Amino acid sequence: MKPNLMPNHPKPINAKTKTKNKKKLSERSLGYFLIAPAMILIFVIAIWPVFQSFYYSMFDLRLNNPGKSEAHTSYSVNLQTYLDNYPFLMNTLDEEIGEASGKTKEELEAIQADLEKIDSELQKDSELKEKYKQVDEKLMVMKPVSEDLAVAELDKDVALDLEKTVDETTDRVRELKGELKNPDDVIGLSSSLSDSVITPNFIGLKHYKENLSDGRMWKAISNTTVFTVISVFIELVIGLAIAILINKAFFGRGLVRATILIPWAIPTAVSAFMWKYLYDGQNGIVAKAFESIGLFDRMTDLLTSSNGAMFSVIFADVWKTTPYMALLLLAGLQTIPSSLYEAAAIDGASKWKQFLKITLPLLKSSILVALLFRTLDAFRVFDLIYVLTGGGPANSTETISILAYKVMFAQTNFGEGSALSVIVFICVAIISMIYIKFLGRDLLNDK
Repeated sequence: MKPNLMPNHPKPINAKTKTKNKKKLSERSLGYFLIAPAMILIFVIAIWPVFQSFYYSMFDLRLNNPGKSEAHTSYSVNLQTYLDNYPFLMNTLDEEIGEASGKTKEELEAIQADLEKIDSELQKDSELKEKYKQVDEKLMVMKPVSEDLAVAELDKDVALDLEKTVDETTDRVRELKGELKNPDDVIGLSSSLSDSVITPNFIGLKHYKENLSDGRMWKAISNTTVFTVISVFIELVIGLAIAILINKAFFGRGLVRATILIPWAIPTAVSAFMWKYLYDGQNGIVAKAFESIGLFDRMTDLLTSSNGAMFSVIFADVWKTTPYMALLLLAGLQTIPSSLYEAAAIDGASKWKQFLKITLPLLKSSILVALLFRTLDAFRVFDLIYVLTGGGPANSTETISILAYKVMFAQTNFGEGSALSVIVFICVAIISMIYIKFLGRDLLNDK
């Protein structure tokens, strides 16, 4: 048999195939084009803030410290702060030198010489010297100084020398305090001068390390978990019962459905204030009722004891969000054909048997969605607890969101607060993955 010496040419693609491929490509491009706005919106609203929070968490950001109010990766000097204090400090030292004598005078002259030396070092850099001059001229005529002009990068050695000289000046003046006429003026000006030095505040993952070893954070996570598990479980049970009830046909069903949704429609902050009045230890109706039935020894225990405060926020949350859970489950119940219950009743199945064998299995996907939404919402609870207890008493109701708020805004520690925010995001992401992985396989596979 002779070998085939003819070359194997690829089969030509006919026009019909080309048209089909182009059509598929255009459909794919159209699909990407249509989902692009949604993806951009998700990135801007959901993803970008997380990246930004993570970035800030790697810096020691403190709004109550001028040198740490922004993220800095290099040494720099705030010329406005420097020139707001340096000339006055030198004038004050001149006055003290004129009044002093002996060793005190010599020490003050040495301090002044050190400050003049470091000031000369600052102006050796031509670019910095030009900014120095411009800022000084603006301050002399009381004109505002822009941030770009006020802050100038500084050599590390010069920055450290400036910081060291100013700190030593403050210490040396404190030692001479009894010999000076106005020691507080000199100390105050030298302390303010030290704020002009801006050092890098990048600390990497230090905030996460500190938080993970902080008992207060773990206590906050524990409080959050207790609140989430108990409230969501109660809401699921009561919400399912309400959903089954209002799914039945009866007179006035529409009115009942609308009435049940009223608590959910009330803004959380408003309902929290309402419950705060109801829990009041002197005039609260609910507090009086709980005392009357023996649930609490005193009316004041509702908001002043650890267990009472946690019970109060859970009770208020259950009242507020159970209608939402019922609404989600009602939507699932209405997808179950009534013929299944009729067939089961003919076969002799009891109502409880029908619930276990028909309702629960077919409602699994709806329960998953309801649990997922409510768990995520409960885990990041803030406004309800903030209004009712503020996280007290003794941090017994302080959740991770409340802790992050206190650190970030009350303590103005934005670096650590951002780290706590990222931890909240990680916890929420883990909860979502657990729900989807272990409870949502049938939902994802459309089973």
